[in-house]
Amino acid sequence: MPSMSLVLSQLFNGLATGLLLALISTGLTIIYGTLGVINFAHGALFVVGAYAGYTAYSLTGSFLIAIAGGAVVVLILGLIIERGLMRKYYSRPAEDQILVTFGIGIILVEVVRGLFGGISLSVPTPEWGTGVAHIGSLIYPMYRLQALGIAMATLLLLYFILYRTSLGLIVRAGIEDSDMVNALGINVKRTFLLVFGIGAMAAGYAGVIDSPIVTLQPDMGHRVLVDSIVVVVIGGVGSFPGAIIGGIIAGEILSLTSIFNPAYSHVMLFVVMALVLIFRPQGLMGQEGRE
Repeated sequence: MPSMSLVLSQLFNGLATGLLLALISTGLTIIYGTLGVINFAHGALFVVGAYAGYTAYSLTGSFLIAIAGGAVVVLILGLIIERGLMRKYYSRPAEDQILVTFGIGIILVEVVRGLFGGISLSVPTPEWGTGVAHIGSLIYPMYRLQALGIAMATLLLLYFILYRTSLGLIVRAGIEDSDMVNALGINVKRTFLLVFGIGAMAAGYAGVIDSPIVTLQPDMGHRVLVDSIVVVVIGGVGSFPGAIIGGIIAGEILSLTSIFNPAYSHVMLFVVMALVLIFRPQGLMGQEGRE
């Protein structure tokens, strides 16, 4: 049997992983809920953010600048993708949207591979994140606790934007009836441009936050994309609270299962997703009948 300290450590790992997954998945679910587009380039945007943060950190030595740099680069990239390409696909069939976003993802990953090579890279833990924290009898890496706090604070900020600001009101109204919002004189296309940018930025921002924990590889976005889609399915498509709940559930499943057999951690995650689809197809927080 695993020791209590190991179980507690894995619970914290699961919470930190889950909140980062939730942060990535909120971008995915916001884009789908608002625009009806499943963004298969989301994992590649995570990769671009991580490598942009790595570059900024290498040039400045400041992890805070790396976070800002990675987020801004992916925000701008998201705006360019939406304005230059995705806007032409909103009225196209879903399979066209899937193919074009999947293609964008491949292009972004190969650009990263061409610029940085296929070798693994690492981002050092920032000075303010070194050391360990003592939580009772548990000794836990300080940066993982800080990453947990950063992800939680960012999710709270996104919640405030979506549910306590006029922008969030327009976005949620546009999800339900974009024609009516247009009739009220609000430029929904401009709002949707910003939404796509924010959704993309969430993935890039999470990539920078996660970079001191994982090894950077051009192909690491594939697993992130799959996990994020699973989180969205569990939590409910288009639901912001659902993305948070789904992310925490997914993180804990991955972490606790790895105590017994790491090879089965993703198997258990897919089992839970299958059970949710069987007993509650709309997800834990999704709305029944929503397309």
